[in-house]
Amino acid sequence: MPSTADLKIKIFADGADYDSMMKLYAEPYIKGFTTNPTLMRKAGIDDYEAFGRKILAAIPDRPISLEVFADDFATMEKQARVIASWGSNVNVKIPVTNTKGEFSGELIRRLSAEGIELNVTAIFSLDQVKRVADALDPGTPAIVSVFAGRVADTGVDPEPLMTEALKIVKSRPKAELLWASPRELLNIFQADKIGTHIITVTHDLLKKLANVGYGLDEFSLDTVKMFYNDAKASNFTINV
Repeated sequence: MPSTADLKIKIFADGADYDSMMKLYAEPYIKGFTTNPTLMRKAGIDDYEAFGRKILAAIPDRPISLEVFADDFATMEKQARVIASWGSNVNVKIPVTNTKGEFSGELIRRLSAEGIELNVTAIFSLDQVKRVADALDPGTPAIVSVFAGRVADTGVDPEPLMTEALKIVKSRPKAELLWASPRELLNIFQADKIGTHIITVTHDLLKKLANVGYGLDEFSLDTVKMFYNDAKASNFTINV
C-alpha cells in the first residue's frame, strides 16, 4: 500500500480561502502555497493586494505564488516587481504567454536575471518547457509549472511529458518542476515516482490524503454501508 511517509515530492496547497490556508499551514507536510486570479474570484476576493499581503504576513516561512494579471508585458513587468516587493517568500507567477499567444520569454529573462523568483505557469508542452528553461537565469530559483492534469483531460498521458520535462529543467539546477492541476490523489504518487519536485493540490483533494493506506476490503464495506444508509435515510421503497 502507498504511504505518505515515503513521498519525496513537495506538496503545495492550491487555493484562495484564507481560513483553509491557515489550517493547512499548521500541517508540516504542506511545503508551500499557490493561488491564481480564478481561485481568488471563486473565493470572493475583491482586493488582490490586500489578500496577497495578508497571506504573506500570515505565512512568512513557506513559498507562496501570486500571479500577475495584466495582458501586456510592460504592465506585467510592473506588476511582477510590485508583487515581489510584498515578501521574501513570493514566487511571482508569470503566464507562459499572454492572451494573444505571445511568449513571455523576454519578460521571464529580465526578471529572473534580476533575482526575482518566478513561477512560470500554464505550461502544456515540452517546447514551452524548453523555451522557459532557456529564459531562466541559472542562478535564480524558479518554478516551472506544467499543467499535467489538464494535459490528462485531453486524453494524453502526462507522465512521459513530465519525465521529459524533468530532463529539460535539469539545465537550470535552481529551477523546480511543478505538476499542476492534479485530478486525483494518485497523481501525487505518480508525480513523486518520476521525481517531480513539487505538486500543487487543491484543498478538496488534500482531504483525500486520509484515504492513503486505507484497506481496500474495509473501503469496500464502508462504501456498501454508505449506499445502504443513504437509501434508508431517503425512505426508499420497492414493491416486491
